[in-house]
Amino acid sequence: MTPEPRRSEPRRSEPRRSEPRRSAPRPSLSRRGLLRRLGVGTAVLPFLGNLPSLAAGPAADRRRLVIVFTPDGVVKKNFWPAAAGSFTATGPDAPAVELPPILRPFEPFRDRLLTLQGVHDKVGGDGDRHMRGMGCLLTGIELFPGNIQGGGDTPAGWASGLSIDQEIRNHLQSRPETATRFGSLEFGVLVPERADTWTRMVYAGPNRPVAPIDDPYQMFQKLYGRMKDRESMQSVLDELREDLATVAGAVPAEDRRILEEHAALVRDFEQELARHRESADHPVPVLEQGVVEQNDRMPTISRMQIELVVSSLAADFARVTTLQFTNSVGQPHMKWLGIDEGQHELSHEPNSNEAAQEKLTKIDAWYAGEIAHLARRLAETPEPGGSGSLLDHTTILWTNELGEGNSHSLEDIPWVLLGGGLGFATGRALRFSGVPHNRLLLALAHAFGHTDLARFGNPDYCGDGPLTGLA
Repeated sequence: MTPEPRRSEPRRSEPRRSEPRRSAPRPSLSRRGLLRRLGVGTAVLPFLGNLPSLAAGPAADRRRLVIVFTPDGVVKKNFWPAAAGSFTATGPDAPAVELPPILRPFEPFRDRLLTLQGVHDKVGGDGDRHMRGMGCLLTGIELFPGNIQGGGDTPAGWASGLSIDQEIRNHLQSRPETATRFGSLEFGVLVPERADTWTRMVYAGPNRPVAPIDDPYQMFQKLYGRMKDRESMQSVLDELREDLATVAGAVPAEDRRILEEHAALVRDFEQELARHRESADHPVPVLEQGVVEQNDRMPTISRMQIELVVSSLAADFARVTTLQFTNSVGQPHMKWLGIDEGQHELSHEPNSNEAAQEKLTKIDAWYAGEIAHLARRLAETPEPGGSGSLLDHTTILWTNELGEGNSHSLEDIPWVLLGGGLGFATGRALRFSGVPHNRLLLALAHAFGHTDLARFGNPDYCGDGPLTGLA
């Protein structure tokens, strides 16, 4: 995670951090100690982060969060379940709640699904609603005054606090038993190259936006650090094969299995990179913006980034990740769905325009399908050194900067949770009565054991504590 350069807006003090907790007993031999003993290079370190015999804490403690952002609000009648209740009920008196059209890709995960309707973004202040919807989404606090003009509202700058993913990251990194190599990873899919309040949702602190990496090649290089140029790409594993074999011969059988699974993930992704090295390299910043907006390589980039998310979680590179599709006021042209108009353009059409509503429903169902693919890949991947799958220990949170595009409403912000690991009772559609989303953000932190965090973002919106009814 590399924060972008700090801007000139006034600074506020960062929210209070918890004191580091006492560390758990460390393993008798560290990863670097093992490499020194075996006489192999440190280039294999990325493959050792999730080996149980070298872990600083038990694998059962692993909890993970993947926050997925998609833009421009939703078609509410096709997004929210028609009633609160169970997605898995079988009795004749209380049948299962039906999945609306946009959520139907989650059919295989009914028992892992949790929808939260009636959770509003109540943060006000400067900036238009697309700006506040994006900048306040994960921070729960106002934007700084600034010179970025949006719509007819007052101009604004960056968010004045850190985002919840970074709060959780900092908490995990403060404890040796939960610290990971990167702490958090920020993935993107066709995020514009410009840096402004509409393109950034992750903040390392007040006035410190973090740019997502939306080039799979660049992310692969960050994770594994040995990639050559794209035209003459040589396998990471080819260079490390001998060292990996030496390590495999010196660790227990369970560690060897995990090493083999991680190596297979990397090998599969390298082959995917090789197949798509031309098509996946979306236009560079010097090209016109419309080329990016109409880019038909979005599905390929999405799947490549999802594979890297899965690989990074399996390797325990990070336990907090974000996956940002485009940006607030996002304008992808999804021609592979038979839709020529831009998404933001369609989102401004009135609800009476049935053709636009149908196209927007198809767009959001495509996003849901990508998230379902992420869930499927996590479910297919065994939990390293533990029981079940990665999905059993990972919660995916899907959200948006607006509740509805044409009204620019910040009420009923989409919140869909999928997976396990945070102790939430899934398989349900819940309805709340207009509670501030700060309370949900606080509940996420508490689910990671960060229970001494009493407030998050604007304290006026979390006086009632974390959102209840989730467990």
